[in-house]
Amino acid sequence: MAKSTHPMKYIFVTGGVVSSLGKGLAAAALGTLLENRGLKVVLQKFDPYLNVDPGTMNPFQHGEVYVLDDGAETDLDLGHYERFTSSVLSRSNSTTSGQIYETVLSKERRGDYLGNTVQVIPHVTDEIKNRLRSLSKEQPCDILITEIGGTTGDIEGLPFLEAIRQFVLEVGPQNVVIMHVTLVPFIKAAGELKTKPSQQSIAKLREIGLQPQVLICRTEHPLEEDVRQKLSMFCNVPLEAVVEARDVDHSIYEMPLMLQREGLDEIVCELLHLDVPQAKMAEWIRFVDRVIHPKKRVKIAVVGKYIELQDAYKSIYESLTHAAAANDCGIDLVRIDAETLEDWNPETILKDVAGVLVPGGFGERGVEGKINATRFAREHKVPFLGLCLGMQVATIEFARNVCKLEGANSAEFDPEAQHSVIHLLEEQKDVTGKGASMRLGTWPTLIKEGTKARKVYGTNEIRERHRHRYEFNLAYREQLEAKGFVISGTSPDGTLVELIELQDHPYFLACQFHPEFQSKPNHPHPLFSGFIQASLANC
Repeated sequence: MAKSTHPMKYIFVTGGVVSSLGKGLAAAALGTLLENRGLKVVLQKFDPYLNVDPGTMNPFQHGEVYVLDDGAETDLDLGHYERFTSSVLSRSNSTTSGQIYETVLSKERRGDYLGNTVQVIPHVTDEIKNRLRSLSKEQPCDILITEIGGTTGDIEGLPFLEAIRQFVLEVGPQNVVIMHVTLVPFIKAAGELKTKPSQQSIAKLREIGLQPQVLICRTEHPLEEDVRQKLSMFCNVPLEAVVEARDVDHSIYEMPLMLQREGLDEIVCELLHLDVPQAKMAEWIRFVDRVIHPKKRVKIAVVGKYIELQDAYKSIYESLTHAAAANDCGIDLVRIDAETLEDWNPETILKDVAGVLVPGGFGERGVEGKINATRFAREHKVPFLGLCLGMQVATIEFARNVCKLEGANSAEFDPEAQHSVIHLLEEQKDVTGKGASMRLGTWPTLIKEGTKARKVYGTNEIRERHRHRYEFNLAYREQLEAKGFVISGTSPDGTLVELIELQDHPYFLACQFHPEFQSKPNHPHPLFSGFIQASLANC
C-alpha cells in the first residue's frame, strides 16, 4: 500500500433513538468498504459505562466478552471490527468511562493537576482526546473510525460527545465525518415511516455542537424519496447522505454491500477529500453468496449456559458461519440450554444433529447438562468441538465414564471433589480481584505430531487467545491417556494442557483457548473448519 500523503482522517459514529441499532456493525461495514479502497483503517470503541471493562459483566446483560491479543477484555463490537477488517486490535482500541475516570483520579491523587479543581471539562474531556491522539500514534492509519456506545441523550455519554466537539475544532472539520445511526420506525396503524425520533435525536447532538454529515437510517421498510427529503431537511443532512440501512435478509455480512449500493463509502471519501479507487468487493461478494446460497446444510447443536441470548456466543456463531461458507454449506443451528440436558435424555434432543459444540462459561449451572451432551457425542461418534469450559467438561466426562473416577469434577464446581481433574491455575491461587485477573490474551501452544489437531492446523506451533482460571490437572494425565485420551497440545514448557482429543473418534477436539476470536469471513479458523467438515461427513 502506498504511503499516505493526506492528513489522518476521523469518522465518529454516534447512535440515537434506541440502543442496539447496530452502530458497531455500521462502523465495521464502513471499515470493510474503505479498506477495500486501499485505505488503512483502524477502529475503536468508546463505551460510556463506568465498568473499567466488560470482563466482570453478566453475559445476559452485555453479551460475550471479546478478548484481544494483548489480553484486553472488550465489548463484542471489537469482534465485528476484527472480523470485517484486517485490523488486529489492542486495549488501546477500547476505552470506557471507567478507564477515563480511573486515569483522571489517579492523576489527581499524584498531584498532576497542580491543585486545580478537577472537572469534566477540561480534565475528563482532555483524557478522552488523549486516547484519540495516542491511538493515532500507536496505530498509524489513513482513517480512524470511533464508535461511541450508548444513545445520544444518555447522561453518561455527554463527556465523550463534548470531547469530540473539541477534537473536531483541533484537527479541522475537513478531516472529520460525524455519522449518526438512527431508527426510522414504521407505525403500522398510520401505515407510514416516522422521522420525528430521528429529528429529536439530531437536535440533541446539535445542542452539544455536533452536526452529523451522514445519517444511517435503520428501517424495516424502504426509505421513499419524500421520507429522505424530510430527514434531509429537518436533520440538516444533504439528501444524498441520508443512507438507508434496512434489516438484512440473511446475514450481517450483506451490510457492506448494502451500504455500498447506497453510496456510503463514496460520500465519506468526498467529505474527507480522499481520491481513492472504488472498493474491490469481489471476494466479499463470493463469501456472502456462499452464505446466502449454500449447496448443502448441516445441523449443529450448541449446548450453552446463556443460550437464550444471541450475543452471548456471537463469535462462535460467526465462526461457524465462516467455516460453513468455506465448505459451501449452511448451518441449521440448534441452540440447546445446557440445563435442559440435566433432566432429559440427551438422545431425544441430540439424535438428529450432525455435530455438537460446547462453548465456554463460568459457574456450576448447566455443567452436568454439558457433560451429558459431551458423553452423547463421545459414545455416538458425533463430531464434537469443546471450547474452554467445553474442554474441561470433556475431561470430567472422560474421567467419570471411561476411567471410572467416581466424583471426578472441577475444583471450580466442587472444591472437595475426590478427583479434581480440573483445578485452579497455580498463578491464580493468590488472586482476589475479579477484573482482568484471569489468564488472558495470546499464548503459544505446541501441537503433538501425529494428532488430529496437527492435521487440522497443519503446523506444530500456534498462538491462540485465552480467558480462564482453571486448567487440566496433570496428576491425572497418565490415567486418562491410558484409556485413549490424547493431549495433543500443551504450553511450550508442557505444564498447561491446551488441546485434547480422543482416539477412535471421527472428530473429538477440545481446547482451553477461544479459537472463535481469530476467525474471519474468508479465513475460517482451522478447528471450526475441521469440525464442519467432520459434521458434513456425519450427515
